[in-house]
Amino acid sequence: MSAELAWVKSSYSGNEGGNCVEVAETPGVVHVRDSKDKSGPQLAFEPAAWEAFVTFAATAEV
Repeated sequence: MSAELAWVKSSYSGNEGGNCVEVAETPGVVHVRDSKDKSGPQLAFEPAAWEAFVTFAATAEV
């Protein structure tokens, strides 16, 4: 399945091999995976749930 998805690496991901996330959008589903483990597990979210998470993460205090 992942070969047919158009994966986009997070703009916050660096080239040093740290924590990296890739996202692929399809109608009705946002797929998320670890960019270092392309054949590993993937998460799938409804677009509204993903948007809510991204909004929360962007405003959360570290």
